[in-house]
Amino acid sequence: MYGKMPFLLKLIISLLVFAAMFVTAIVSGAADIGLKDVWLALFSGASSDDINVIREIRLPREAAAVFVGAALAVSGAMMQGMTRNPLADPSLLGLTSGANAALAVTLAFLPAANYFWITVACFIGAAIGAAIVFGLGATKRGGFSPFRIVLAGAAVSAFLSAFAEGIGLYFKISKDVSMWTAGGLIGTSWSQLQIVVPFIACGLVIAIFLSRQLTILSLSEETAVGLGQKTIHIKAFLFIAITILAGAAVALAGNLAFIGLMVPHVVRAIVGTDYRFIIPMSAVSGAIFMLFADLLGRTINAPFETPVAALVALFGLPFFLLIVRKGGRAFA
Repeated sequence: MYGKMPFLLKLIISLLVFAAMFVTAIVSGAADIGLKDVWLALFSGASSDDINVIREIRLPREAAAVFVGAALAVSGAMMQGMTRNPLADPSLLGLTSGANAALAVTLAFLPAANYFWITVACFIGAAIGAAIVFGLGATKRGGFSPFRIVLAGAAVSAFLSAFAEGIGLYFKISKDVSMWTAGGLIGTSWSQLQIVVPFIACGLVIAIFLSRQLTILSLSEETAVGLGQKTIHIKAFLFIAITILAGAAVALAGNLAFIGLMVPHVVRAIVGTDYRFIIPMSAVSGAIFMLFADLLGRTINAPFETPVAALVALFGLPFFLLIVRKGGRAFA
């Protein structure tokens, strides 16, 4: 069925699902809010308790969910295409743990740093984490292998996570670090979005612009070179985009594993292997999934919140094991 449907129609359907999920996330929660209040909050200057809840709490939170989900899904898709590794994911290959470690260092040594510099630190940490993983993965003859990269990613992620926890304990900022890295969107503000969203938008634009080159690169290195592609330059720009997206996501929502692993696999089953289709569909699908996870976290045990990271892991770990069992083909 999916194979016979034009991509544009698939994208329109996904956008309709996204719109429905966004509205559902806005109106649902500990405080029941009607669609009329949502309309007034978005398109009028009216004011009331419910409207203020929408404008100041739920709208920035769900907007953050949209951009975080899109960033992690697209960065995961790019990593899988660039490395030709079906297990690639920002959280599994050191990016998010590197960003977490950099965040902990910043909170410890630069406690007065504003949100912009914390975001920059996350970018730097994500780049360092990924560089260490890929450096370890390339130390032996034969280049990158999916198995070696995943092992290196697991080791480096564990080390950087322990490093961040050690910094938190030593400088007595464990609570602050935990609040950042727990993986949630509580307290997201418009001022935070104003800083992070332009970075995510920039990363998404680069991903879309390089989607054709990424499709060629995902076939094989030899094919890309044979077609005249400057693989080093392409990989450099892809790495920059991945670092921006993963670092911004961590700065906004903390460590969220498996989104960048799951969503691209599901998307490939719907749109095929062309990254001109995978990238935009991954952005929309990642946003839908993150909205759903945040909605579930807010409502499953209301008025208390269930950590989004735990809910995502409940979906992600079985999916990861399924991919491993099927040799990298989740829906083949």
